[in-house]
Order: sequence, then structure tokens, then C-alpha cells
Amino acid sequence: MSTNPTMGVKLDPGLRERLKALGNLRQRSVHWLMREAIREYVEREEASERHDRETLERWERYQATGEHIDNEAVMAWLDTWGTDEEVECPVPRG
Repeated sequence: MSTNPTMGVKLDPGLRERLKALGNLRQRSVHWLMREAIREYVEREEASERHDRETLERWERYQATGEHIDNEAVMAWLDTWGTDEEVECPVPRG
């Protein structure tokens, strides 16, 4: 019995041929190309979900505390990057 269950994907003939051609160019199987494409998609979507969740958490924290860093302070800090006068990140206030 296989420990890796198989899942089927129905592709239109045009896309199937394009995958075969790309597989030949890359010297990879169609299966490998599909597995990599799905892995990359899932990783990208998971990262997007993490970003959305973190953004919502930050917004909720701001609403609860009012803690923030002014844009002017951030821009002044960024202006020091790469210089001999580089300073520490501004401290949030609220």
C-alpha cells in the first residue's frame, strides 16, 4: 500500500501538451512540474494568509493601544541607513 496517496488533476489537452513540452525542455516529468507548481502555489498562499493574519493582529493591537510610529520618524530613520550616522529604529508611542 502506498504511503503517498495519488490525487488526479484533469487538464485540458492544450495545457497537457504545454506541460509535456516544458517537461522536455527542463528534462523533468510532467508529474514533477505539477508537484512543484502546486507546492509553490500552496507556499505562496500560506504566506499570504500569514501576512493577512499578522496585519489584522497589528490593526487590532493599534486599536487597543494606540501605539504607533509616525511616518516622519520612520523616514528620518530610513534616511540614516547605510551612513555613519545610522540610528536605532524609532520607539513606538501611543
